[in-house]
Amino acid sequence: MSAIDLARAERAALCDLLDEVGPDAPTLCEGWTTRDLAAHLVVREGRVDAALGVLGGPLAAWTEKVQNDAASQPFDKLVNLVRSGPPIWSHFRVPFVDGQMNTIEFYVHHEDVRRRQSDWSARDLNQALSNFLWDRIKLSGRLYFNNVKGGVTLIRTDGPDGEPEEHRAKSGEPMITITGPAGEIVLLAYGRQESEALVEGDPQAVAAFQETRLRVEDEEMLLEGEDD
Repeated sequence: MSAIDLARAERAALCDLLDEVGPDAPTLCEGWTTRDLAAHLVVREGRVDAALGVLGGPLAAWTEKVQNDAASQPFDKLVNLVRSGPPIWSHFRVPFVDGQMNTIEFYVHHEDVRRRQSDWSARDLNQALSNFLWDRIKLSGRLYFNNVKGGVTLIRTDGPDGEPEEHRAKSGEPMITITGPAGEIVLLAYGRQESEALVEGDPQAVAAFQETRLRVEDEEMLLEGEDD
């Protein structure tokens, strides 16, 4: 599967789940219901004037207003806007951009909804999605873990042919090791404490890591950081 196929599959699966749980279900995004999450995705793809406010700063109030306006629509319409994909004028309409920037976005937000349901369990991801997520975490690992004191080594347990793969995301001491399937490592990098990745190392370093609320809400934040 290509990155475009992966992004579209995660988008469709998230929309199916949104239809199933309805507008008022909780998510892992603090303070957001499923309605808020759907509105965020619509604004992110369709309102360039408001999307940058997600990063905070002087545009944050405008983004909040636009997102609240989007959330006031009937929920089925909101989900259909997400399902139909970005509008024709959006840069997310470019297939390469869609694949590279939306696969993680929709994977993480799909899990944001799944893992607030009482009967959730970790998915057994297909190899193509797992490989994509691992490649992205290797590419941008320094930015994900930049505010972690010490070093971070990632060990993926679901590599091709079941072989583990190791990547040093950040050098330094003391070193902690994060072990698990690529999808679980990505969720932990995005600050989702419901990840099943295992964090090991010096007890004080592990405790400090767990207290660090790593919050990277979407891929644009990482890409902007890479340009610095």
